[in-house]
Amino acid sequence: QVQLVESGGGLVQAGGSLRLACAASGSGRTFTNYGMGWFRQAPGKEREFVAANTWSGGPTYYADSVKGRFSLSRDNAKNTVYLQMNSLKPEDTAVYYCAAKYGSNWPAILTPSYYDSWGQGTQVTVSS
Repeated sequence: QVQLVESGGGLVQAGGSLRLACAASGSGRTFTNYGMGWFRQAPGKEREFVAANTWSGGPTYYADSVKGRFSLSRDNAKNTVYLQMNSLKPEDTAVYYCAAKYGSNWPAILTPSYYDSWGQGTQVTVSS
C-alpha cells in the first residue's frame, strides 16, 4: 500500500475552479506504475467514480458528469496526481478522495472496491 494525502479543497462559487492534489509516499514501487483514481461522495450518496488513469503513460477516463470540465494529470517527480476542476457546479459538492492501486487496469479502475490505498478526503463545496 501507499500513503495518500489530498489537498486543495474549499468553497468556490459556481463557475469557478479548484485544483486538488494527492501526494503519494511510503511505497518502494515506482509511482508511474500506479493506477490513480479520483472519487467523490456527497452526503447520503454512494462513492462515485470521477476520473482515473491506469498508469502514467496510459489513458485517462472520466465520468460523463465531469467530462470536458475536469482534468487528471500526474507529476511523477513529485509522486503527485492532480484533479483540475473547472466550471464547477453545485452538484459537484462532495468529499473528494484519491485512490491508488499498483499495476491497475481498465475497467477495474472505475470501481472503488478495486483500490487498496485511499486518502483521507478533501471537501469541495460549490455555492450557487
